[in-house]
Amino acid sequence: MPETTLYDRSGASVGSVELPEELFAAEVSAAVIHQVVTAQLAGRRTGTHDTRTRGEVRGGGRKPYRQKGTGRARQGSRSAPHYAGGGAVFGPHPRSYEQRLPRKMKRIALRGALTAKLADGAIKIVDDLGPDAVKTRDLVISLTALGGGDGHARRVLLVAPGRDETLQLSARNLPRVEVLQADSLNVVDLVKADLVLIEQPALARMEEVYA
Repeated sequence: MPETTLYDRSGASVGSVELPEELFAAEVSAAVIHQVVTAQLAGRRTGTHDTRTRGEVRGGGRKPYRQKGTGRARQGSRSAPHYAGGGAVFGPHPRSYEQRLPRKMKRIALRGALTAKLADGAIKIVDDLGPDAVKTRDLVISLTALGGGDGHARRVLLVAPGRDETLQLSARNLPRVEVLQADSLNVVDLVKADLVLIEQPALARMEEVYA
């Protein structure tokens, strides 16, 4: 079973902690992680883009000029695609970009991402992250001590065991700090993070949900 250092809020080592082997010593498949990341990013697209066809643009109800005698090519409507302001050909229309993947594949990718982050030294276990009160400044001090910077330069992912309103409110003005609950982890946020700080009580919840 893998083991790592346990830190406190000030960045000092307070012992060691054993990590679930299923999550932090799993096989890392770059291909599966890439496929899950691609599917997740595709699912975040709204798909509300729309272009007007020649039947939807305004005007074009009469011929621009008579059929014969002008020396020009015959035209039936100014809503045709080759006219300025005419309809678009093969333009995008509202659609869903969702890609359905097996749950097992998502779990494999998540475990692989956690294992890779641990191997890179990008995961730290903290006994307690939440400040005593809603204070962004106190959270920044803790992040700096733990190697996460001031919340503006490095991307930091904070993993809490459950809903922690104090932690969420303290982090909401830090543009590169994301707070997730242990049962709501996703591969994209894990891969993007430069540093993942996990509260020790969250490990049990992660093992229960993802192992």
